Amino acid sequence: MSSYVVFDLEFTTWRGALERDWSAPGQLREIVQIGALRVSDTHDVLDSYEALVRPLVNQRLSDYFTQLTGITEEMVAGGSLHPAEALSGLLEFCRGQTVLSYGNDMVVLGENTGWARLRGEEIKAGFLSPSFLNIRPWVNTLAPVTGSVNVGRLWRVLGLPKPAGGEEHSALFDCYSLAAAIRHLCSTGASLPEGCLTSSN
Repeated sequence: MSSYVVFDLEFTTWRGALERDWSAPGQLREIVQIGALRVSDTHDVLDSYEALVRPLVNQRLSDYFTQLTGITEEMVAGGSLHPAEALSGLLEFCRGQTVLSYGNDMVVLGENTGWARLRGEEIKAGFLSPSFLNIRPWVNTLAPVTGSVNVGRLWRVLGLPKPAGGEEHSALFDCYSLAAAIRHLCSTGASLPEGCLTSSN
């Protein structure tokens, strides 16, 4: 069986940070939540990975971030992983797979991996093992109605049933929304870009 992975990140943000490209002093894109799904070539979900991650520089989450994601400081304090542990878990989950995101989340993943290594921490799975691809241009080209929406709203604008559990800006829910969009577009006769499917071990 062949498969692929879809993943999504929620990371520290502040009102206006997107427009400023996180250029304000101290406003790093530290990962706070990771979601990933392993999906078969028939677009069935095979496995999932989810983690809350403890930001180390911006330990106080902005009100804007909490309102956007529903993630509170209490949630992070009560059940989060150290960044190196969470990143290692994700990369191990993705090992040998092509990893699809709706946007350039792989850049944020690379930033956080780099910071962990600068702190002298071990990332137990190699960052270069998976192959990462921004699938957004493919989705937007096949379904122009998706061009202006975030990943968590793909199911809605495509007229699909709402994925079970959660809301947009929850990393795992956003993965289910993206997986549903890919399944729908492939059901209309589209094919995933070349190289997306890899044989499972």
